[in-house]
Amino acid sequence: MKKLHLLFILFFLSQTIYGQKVGVVLSGGGAKGLAHIGVLKALEENNIPIDYITGTSMGGVVGAMYAAGYSPNEIEYVALSSDFQDWVSGKYDSDYSFFFQKKDKNPSFISAKLQIDTGFNFKFRSNLINDIPLNFALIELLGQASANAKGNFDNLFVPYRCIVSDVLSQKMIPMKSGSLVEAVRGTFTVPLVYRPIKVDGKYVFDGGLYDNFPVDVMKSEFNPDIIIGSNVSSKNFNTYPKDIDEKLMNKLLIYLFLSKTDSTELGENGIYIEPDLANYTVTNFSPVEELIKKGYDATIAEIGQIKIKIKKNVSLETVKNKRKIFIDKNPYLTFKNIKITGVNSKKRIYIQNVFKNLNKHLNLKDIKNGYYKLLGDDNFETVYPKINYLPAENIYEFELIVQPERNFKLDFGGSITSRPVGNAFIGLQYNYLRKNSYTLNANFYTGRFHESVQTAFRMDLPKKTPLFLETSFTYNYWNYFESGQLFLENNNPTFLEQSDNRIVQKLGISSGINAKTEIFLGYFGTINKYSPTDNFSSGDILDETDFKGFVSGINYERNNLNRKQYPSKGNAFTVGLTYFEGYENYEPGNILRNDPNYANLTSLDIFRRWYKFKISSEKYYPVKEKYNFGYTVEAVYSNRSNFANYKSNLIHTPAFYPLQDSKTIFLENLRADKYLALGFKNVFNFRKNLDFRLEGYIFQPYKEVIRVGSQQSIFRDSFSEQRFIFNGNAVYHSPIGPISLNFNYYDDRAKRFGVFFHIGFLMYKKRAIDL
Repeated sequence: MKKLHLLFILFFLSQTIYGQKVGVVLSGGGAKGLAHIGVLKALEENNIPIDYITGTSMGGVVGAMYAAGYSPNEIEYVALSSDFQDWVSGKYDSDYSFFFQKKDKNPSFISAKLQIDTGFNFKFRSNLINDIPLNFALIELLGQASANAKGNFDNLFVPYRCIVSDVLSQKMIPMKSGSLVEAVRGTFTVPLVYRPIKVDGKYVFDGGLYDNFPVDVMKSEFNPDIIIGSNVSSKNFNTYPKDIDEKLMNKLLIYLFLSKTDSTELGENGIYIEPDLANYTVTNFSPVEELIKKGYDATIAEIGQIKIKIKKNVSLETVKNKRKIFIDKNPYLTFKNIKITGVNSKKRIYIQNVFKNLNKHLNLKDIKNGYYKLLGDDNFETVYPKINYLPAENIYEFELIVQPERNFKLDFGGSITSRPVGNAFIGLQYNYLRKNSYTLNANFYTGRFHESVQTAFRMDLPKKTPLFLETSFTYNYWNYFESGQLFLENNNPTFLEQSDNRIVQKLGISSGINAKTEIFLGYFGTINKYSPTDNFSSGDILDETDFKGFVSGINYERNNLNRKQYPSKGNAFTVGLTYFEGYENYEPGNILRNDPNYANLTSLDIFRRWYKFKISSEKYYPVKEKYNFGYTVEAVYSNRSNFANYKSNLIHTPAFYPLQDSKTIFLENLRADKYLALGFKNVFNFRKNLDFRLEGYIFQPYKEVIRVGSQQSIFRDSFSEQRFIFNGNAVYHSPIGPISLNFNYYDDRAKRFGVFFHIGFLMYKKRAIDL
């Protein structure tokens, strides 16, 4: 009897120990939630079982990845990747940016998209961060596990719940079934940061609004024996901040969206873990490794208490085998068809045409290409992707939920400079979608140095090889004399005013994800008023050379540089052939009235034709973690004949523009009809968004044009001169564009040494002869 009694006690204890169920609760807390990865990592390494998991916001994301079969090390790998930073910041890889669909670069730094309905009511974009990369990343990471579980979160690798908030009913909703992708997207939807999504017919936001530490959900849904709670959302200041500026207040506002956490909810059998994250913010996702270590260290500090309460051990090998069995059942991501909702039949045809040229059975790469290709069109910023698993056929359906497009886009930008060459920029774009996509835009530049107005109409056709047709009208004006009144330097003045107007028809063809080919034909006219000498007095009449004619050509361009100006990654390549023909008209002024040859100067009207071939390449290589090396190569060959005089020759000669302010200075020594230029760029990343750059260039003309007498020009001997340019600058990449201080050297009499400072993007329209 004693033996039987002892066996009964042992049996009871074994059932108590091995029947122990452990639940893990992960709080919300924005970027601080990355510390949960370290918590899970420490638990697995110490053979602590995880039988259930619940989470809110970032805790819901980390918990979902674990429940989907990712190991803590795999979750850590994802979080440390550059892709993760793109997801949380709204950026996405340039391989999916579809350069073909991008409009010409402009100096805008603020874009406002709005929709005007039939009642002329304006609707602006309500979210701060573009959720395009995040939406697709969740499909890639969680789509297969969701299909494997057949819509029941109890069937995941670990039974799982996450919390979303129904703002209209002001209720917390624990997600236990349906799409794991949508559930996680909902729990991570911070109001005003990400746009809400519909789950079961309800618009939902971040679960932290009503339940930021879902211990109650763990108890009601799973009722485990032991609960381990990891809380990263402590939001009380030990000392009240002395100086609360607007920037700090904006960061603190996010705390309004997180309900309070209460560690006592865990109960007597609860284990509370709170990593020391006092020096971290909810909005800074950069210190991933540090945050994970904080979570790991906090868990290791409690591991003795955890092992006292949890007698059950699960070896890593057992967990790995269980994980492999679950993952092996994940249905392969093959897609049968595209389902489109939210738009009328004509718009649906356009979207279908984007995908119809892909394979009949699409893989994830095909779907991703088509999705980002669609979003490259301004009509389709508001598109939510879904995947629906069809178990009877063991295949997926890709669904696009398209909301009404914001058909107007306003761009604002410009630059402030140490010389009067800055400008203001305004752009207006209207989008209209039917079977094809139509875009009407207008933009304006205004400043002392450069003024411009352009209107354009573009039609995009989603063919097997996508193409567009565009008609544009452009007017430009430049005043070099006004730009010569310097704040920090004294240069030789340039008495030159230029204007041009043109109407151009383009045919654009997609030549790859980051490439396009453009064929164009147009009519243009240029007016150039200038002093043939370095002097100008009141009452003087400037010489004038006009050129009117036709331009045609073909350009191939490939570009995936990471920035519009001062790039440090990627590459760009351009090659083009342009043909000009028309009439040069020369009218002499009176500035040379005292010149002995003045009487011989007469009006000229001469027919001219020439072609220009240009090729350029810019590329950057990562050498060390904080150092990138880049190069620039540019070559031009033109058979243009000499114009009426030396100054007119220079004006129509191709120019090399190596530095940011090069286009604002008339540099005689950096112009030639045939030249080769080479530059080297050293980019040192001192800290986030702050670069130091050292650049050097050599300009080698084949035959440099030089002045003879007052008006004539001849060519030097072949390769007789080389010109050098050097630049050192510090640039901070701010939300309104680069803030840069440049120290420049030009091998040109117009400007030798100079200091140039600018805030914002320093960009101008192309001249007609630069096409």
